[in-house]
Amino acid sequence: MKTTYDERKFTELIVYVADRLQVDRSGGATKLNKVLFFADFAHVRRTGRPITGAIYQKLQHGPAARRLRPVRDELIGKGQAELRQEEFLGYQQHRLVPLRPADLSVFTDDELATINKVLADLEGLNGTQVSDLSHDEAGWRLVELGDDIPYEAALVGARQVSTPTSQRLVREAAERLGLVAL
Repeated sequence: MKTTYDERKFTELIVYVADRLQVDRSGGATKLNKVLFFADFAHVRRTGRPITGAIYQKLQHGPAARRLRPVRDELIGKGQAELRQEEFLGYQQHRLVPLRPADLSVFTDDELATINKVLADLEGLNGTQVSDLSHDEAGWRLVELGDDIPYEAALVGARQVSTPTSQRLVREAAERLGLVAL
């Protein structure tokens, strides 16, 4: 998949997501990083293309955008954001705090819908939980530590979770199709 990196979009995505995570008690650097990843890869699944085209690499605790730190440091250097250290459940959390609003005009309505859906889907999860969730992504599982995660991996099916409801639905469908005796 041919993608083009758009640093302006990536910067505004960082500012927007960091701002939205201000009300999330566990909205530190780990969660910010994973929301960026999930937004780009979810948009590939929805539309066939990423939002920012950022390159994500496999790290021990999940995917991370290669340009996150340089862009974050530039925002801080320009006085457009600050990095705060906070304690959360006995851990040191690094929280990016935007000092300006995100320029949402760089995003399409469809891109904003994807970003907001990812934020809603990850609401209530802490950094460890979103990291663990990112480890279920095919892209993270298929490459070695330090390697780039190809956007095409977003199109590889994720592991399915078996729940009582999913088991019941499979059983009902099999019965309807005559694949099992009633």
